[in-house]
This record gives sequence, structure tokens and C-alpha cells, in this order.
Amino acid sequence: MKLTFGDKMLQFWIYLFLTLLAFVTFYPFWNAGVISLNDGKDTMLGGITFWPREFTLENYKIVLQDERIINGFVISVLRTVLGTLLSIFATSLLAYGMTKRELMGRKYYMIMCVFTMYFSGGLIPTYLLIRELGLMDTFWVMILPGLVSVWNMIIFRTFFAGLPAGLEESAKMDGCGPWKTYFFIVLPLSGPVIATLSLFTAVAHWNEWFIPSIYINNENLLPVQTILRNTLNANIMTEQMSKLDPQAAARMAGASNVTTKSLSMATMMVATLPIIMVYPFLQRFFVKGVLVGSLKE
Repeated sequence: MKLTFGDKMLQFWIYLFLTLLAFVTFYPFWNAGVISLNDGKDTMLGGITFWPREFTLENYKIVLQDERIINGFVISVLRTVLGTLLSIFATSLLAYGMTKRELMGRKYYMIMCVFTMYFSGGLIPTYLLIRELGLMDTFWVMILPGLVSVWNMIIFRTFFAGLPAGLEESAKMDGCGPWKTYFFIVLPLSGPVIATLSLFTAVAHWNEWFIPSIYINNENLLPVQTILRNTLNANIMTEQMSKLDPQAAARMAGASNVTTKSLSMATMMVATLPIIMVYPFLQRFFVKGVLVGSLKE
């Protein structure tokens, strides 16, 4: 169809708006990367926008030589991998069971699950429960309390309910029990949904810092995001101290070309880039997975 002048103007404004939106969204991340690659002492002078003024890798050298960062990175990877695998398995298994009409009390179980989406016991009762379960200062406190996602369960359940009933009937005729049907029939057909929800779960595990900051006191168990948060807090405290005592801040800056801000930006880039690199491999499953899981009945 031939576009009219009005259609062309509309497209122009849409593309302009999307371009500006993309720029506003991406620029903070780009600026953080630029600051992490710039000399820290020079960064304190301001004016660092799109390109490093004095390029250096010293910030990354210090970050990658910090045992806390390396250990936190390992903890984050283990937490993300194990948490995602166990969460997807437990959530999909619950969803598969909820699709069975012969399950006694299925509606009541569903009501109980949905109830937890809107109401919780609160932070203090949850803290007491975690303490009584013996999960304080353990690796599993970052995985087990949030093992099942009700929202993901509903998406899984909707997708499973949309699968042809003849598949399971054929599997039963071939001698497959519920477990074999689940592992060899249902899960292989759920690739897009599993890929999409796995990525959402992995991102949530990788970015989450609040739970470790409450339930973990052992620094060797802290993930990199919690360490980053502590680094950013130290940066804020340093900036406040510099306002109270500018001469002391100048002496500290003169002693080293690395500052707390430059280190925090480098730490943020190290903590963010790994999960961003996962997106290109799973992006093609996004629309298909979520729509299939939410539209089929």
C-alpha cells in the first residue's frame, strides 16, 4: 500500500520517539561503562559523558583481583544456575499436577497458591520462620524460600492444559506412567515456555540482593549483587564525607587514581554483563513462550 503523507509523518514521530526512548534507557548503562574505563581521579572533575577522557583498565584490575568480588561472582553463578533449575522443575511439576481434573481439592490448592500472590506474612514473621528452619547463613536461603513462583506456575498450567489430551492417552497406552509422561512428553513440548520463564527466573536470581543482606552475615556467601550494593553505599558515604572535609577527600584522591565511584562502576559492569550476554540466545523464545503460555486454554 502506498503511504500517505500523514502515514509517513506518523511513522517519523514513532521512530523518533522509540529512538529517544532507547537512548534514555541505554545511556545510563553506557555512562557507567565509560566511567569504569576512565581514570578515577579524572572522573571526579566531572564532564564524563559518552567517551572516557583518560582511558584506563586499572579499575577492572582491582575489581578482578578482589577475592570478595570473585567469590561473590561464583556464588551468584551457582545461585542462578541451581535456583533456576530447581525453580523451573518445582514450578512446572506443580503446574502439571494442577492440570489433572482427578486431583482432589484442586480448586482449593489453586486458591491457596493465588492467595500468596497478594498476601504475605511480612518481613519479621518470614525472618523468624527462616531462623527456625535453620536456613540462616546458608547458601540455600537464597533458593528454597522462593522455589515456586505462582505466576510462572499459572503460565505453565495454562500451557499444559492446552496440550492435546491424546498425547498423554497415547503415552499411557504405551506404558508411560505420570513421571515418564511428564519428563518425556510434556517437558520436551514446553521448550519456548521453559526457556522464557528460565530467563526471567535467572535474571531475578542474578539481580536479587535483598535476601542475602538480611539472612546472611558470612561474607563468603554473599552474591556479587549484594557486594555491589555495599560498594555503592560506601561510595555514598565517601561523597558525604568529601562534602564535610574537602581537603581530606583531595588527599585521598591524590594518593590514588582509583576512586570508590570508579570501582563501583567497574563492579557494576562485571555484575551486569554476564546476565546481559544470555539475552541474545533466548530472545527468540520470549514472545512465543509467553503468548503460548498465556493464551492457550
